[in-house]
Formats: sequence, structure tokens, C-alpha cells
Amino acid sequence: MNILLLHSSSDLYGASKILLYIVEAMISQNHQVSVMVSDEGLLIDELKKRGASVEVFPLGVLRRKYFKSSGIVNRIREMLAAYSHIKAFIIINNISLVYSNTTAVLAGAFAAKRMQRKHIWHVHEIIATPKIVAWVLGKILDRYSTRIIVVSDAVKAHWSKYVRSGIITTLHNGIDYREFLSTGPSIDLELNRQKGTMVIGMIGRVHYWKGQEYFLRIAEILYKSNKNVLFVMVGDVFHGYEYLYDNITQMKKSFALEHVVRDLGYRTDIPNILRSFDIFVLPSILPDPFPTVILEAMASAKVVVATNHGGAKEMIVDKESGYLIPWDNEYLAASIIQEIINHTELRRDIGMKARERVVQNFSNQAFRDNLLLILNTL
Repeated sequence: MNILLLHSSSDLYGASKILLYIVEAMISQNHQVSVMVSDEGLLIDELKKRGASVEVFPLGVLRRKYFKSSGIVNRIREMLAAYSHIKAFIIINNISLVYSNTTAVLAGAFAAKRMQRKHIWHVHEIIATPKIVAWVLGKILDRYSTRIIVVSDAVKAHWSKYVRSGIITTLHNGIDYREFLSTGPSIDLELNRQKGTMVIGMIGRVHYWKGQEYFLRIAEILYKSNKNVLFVMVGDVFHGYEYLYDNITQMKKSFALEHVVRDLGYRTDIPNILRSFDIFVLPSILPDPFPTVILEAMASAKVVVATNHGGAKEMIVDKESGYLIPWDNEYLAASIIQEIINHTELRRDIGMKARERVVQNFSNQAFRDNLLLILNTL
């Protein structure tokens, strides 16, 4: 089968890593896989290594910054061009399945419908506001999907309000956990970590709902009682959202945290970074659909502390393989983390149980097997 996959970016964050697993699974079954992305980036070389052909073409990717009149006009123009391009691509390459790996790209769904091709929508997002956008997108998902794959039951519950029953399936992300199990280099030297220093870190795209500012509010409280703690932030920002960095910089200054918060920006050496963490925090203030980085931290045998909504609730068994904290109460969140700081044996025990849970329930092989079952039933 000739398959066209559409993806919104060329970074190597969670959804892009899952795209690599999808491509591997498809190629293992001798499918011919083409991938279309909107821009150049590290993902492209990784796709080519796995045997996919890759084309860069502006896909009219939807982002919140475009939700205004001038932005909408821009998106419609770019989306129409992408729609025409994808239709031609389908004909030239005899594509029988179009696979959209995000709700941020609509053109593939429209082109597949027009060309009478099957279309799978792999949904990684929960979009609750603006409500009109959620409603419209939900109706598009329902009308233009042969099957809908969602990354968590939380995502399924959200979109099931708009989508007819029978076409939506939960497929939890999996990871190739081997690199997180093995020993290897850390970033202790880069951090100039001193003996006895505890490292508490977060990894994620810088965005208003990803919780970088919430992380800093928690850090301010913890630092008052723990002078031997270093806080690490990893992740960069979408183009057009650079002002978020300014907000973070100002917060660090106002909290007097400049000397204990290290911002590493975009990184690809995540296993090395996680080896230096003692506690991993996922502080999203809105439901994070199924953040793969939690699985990576769990596989690294780290204590994971995540806000109590979204996919984290399906990954972590609270107080057994991690901890769930409120997303709107930094004092309570900090008190839970303080308890973890105080107990070395607890960190070790919870970390090992987290690793066991990933190995047993969230392997890349299980993800691939279940994905192929879905493809085989189309």
C-alpha cells in the first residue's frame, strides 16, 4: 500500500518521535511511505534513515496565533495551496491511504475525501478553547475520517462529543525504552553540578499551557527551603512565540532564581539529560494529551511528578509509579515535591516501579503491533 503521512513540524518532540515509530511499523509491512512536512528540521533525516521519502511543502498548519482575521486569511490561502498539492501527489504516487498525524493539518483530510481515499487522523491534541474552534474541528474530524486514533482516553473523551461512535480508537504511545535503561553519559559537568545537589527538571516545548511559569512558581517555593537544588528547563519555542522566553526571563529575575535555574533550550540528548535529573516535573496547566516525555523519564527510573489531568493520569499510578499534583496550586504541588526530596529511598523505589510500568505497558513493540492491527482492519 502507498501511504502519505502529513505532519505539522520537523522537530523531535513527542508527536514527531511517534511519527518515526509509525513509519517504522508501516515500512516493516512493506508499505511504501511518503511523508510531507511544512518545514526543514532534524526530523527529516531521521525519516529518511528509516526508508521514508520526504517532501517539504507548506501545509497551512493551524496554530493559536492564527486565530484572528489576518491569520485566518493567511491559513486559508496556504491550506488551499496544500490541498491542491496533496491531490496531485495522491494521483502521481497512487496513494491509497492518507494519514494525518495531527489536527493542526487539515488539507490532507480534505484531499483524501475529494480523491475518495481512506484517511486516518492520529489525534495528539485536546482543544477545548476557543469553543467554536473545538466544535468546528470536531465536526471535521467526524466527516473526514475513515478512522480516528487518539493517544489517550482523555483525548477520546474530549473528541467523542463530536465524533460518531465506532471510528475512534485509543492507542497509547509507546517508546523504545532501551536507551533510557542503559547507563551512559549525563550532563552533570555541563551543569557544573556540585556534590549533594539535587536536580529537578522539566522537558517540553515552551508554550503558555506547558507550564514553564508554573514550574518557576514551584521552584521559588522549593528554593526557600532547599539551597542545594538546581532547576533545569529544556525546550524551545514555536516561531512567533518568542515573547514567552521574555516572560520566563522576567519571572526568574523577579523570583531571584537566575543562578539556580538553567535553561538549556532545544536538545536531542534527552537520555543524557534525564540521567542527571533526580525528579522530573511535567507542569502542564491544561490537559496534556499523552506526553511521551513522561514515559522517557519513567523508563529512566526517575520520580515523575505531573499535573493531575490529561494523559498523565493513564501513565502514572499516583504514589506508586509517580505523583500527580494540582495544576493550579503551586504551594500544594511544592509540598508534595518536598516530601520526595526528603526521602532518598522513596525516590529510588518509585523510580524503579515507574521503569517497570513502562516496560510492561508502554513499549514501542506494543504500539507498533496495535497500530498494524488498526491498519489491517481498514
